Amino acid sequence: MVSCQALEEEPLHGSSHMKAMARAAVMGGAAGIRANGPKDIRAIRKEVKVPIIGIYKIFTPGYEVFITPTLKEAREIVRAGADIVALDATPRSRRGHLSIGELIAAIKRELKVPVMADISNFDEAMEAGAFGADLIATTLSGYTAGTRSRKIPDFDLLRRMVRKLKTPVIMEGGIRIPEQARRAIRLGAHAVVVGAAITRPQVITKYFVSALKKG
Repeated sequence: MVSCQALEEEPLHGSSHMKAMARAAVMGGAAGIRANGPKDIRAIRKEVKVPIIGIYKIFTPGYEVFITPTLKEAREIVRAGADIVALDATPRSRRGHLSIGELIAAIKRELKVPVMADISNFDEAMEAGAFGADLIATTLSGYTAGTRSRKIPDFDLLRRMVRKLKTPVIMEGGIRIPEQARRAIRLGAHAVVVGAAITRPQVITKYFVSALKKG
């Protein structure tokens, strides 16, 4: 699956770019798209028929969680065309009155869509499974205060999750080359999400420039 996202300060920010990127990804064989926000999701939905994993990044001062923090954001992305709602399933501070377990249950009950839990460590993965998440992803390993020292892609975390969880595990975060994606599948990942290595030209360029400087 391909993550088609661009931040406001990036050259390809905007729904017109993201829908073209999603279409290109599907032409290349992507089985699904991960997209951010109602506007991009709505535009991408018109272009592709593959499943869309929807997130809604909302940055709020005083709160650490910004990936689909509340039921309100989940409602908006499902209305826009998301088939799956992905959210931050870490215990960090979030807006709203619902716990992560309550939020997962509310999304499934009200919106009738699967939930993908983005986690950063093994304990969070186990909790997400207990809370009823339909998919559990390694997305946040390396990006939280307690995991910044982790090497990504976090194959060790993936290996532990696959061994202990009955829920399908998604490998996401730091996948740069096909060999890494293939390794994730061999280790038991249900699917692999690739983002910057496909959809962020400035990041891809840095890979090459860094490699040439080392040479």
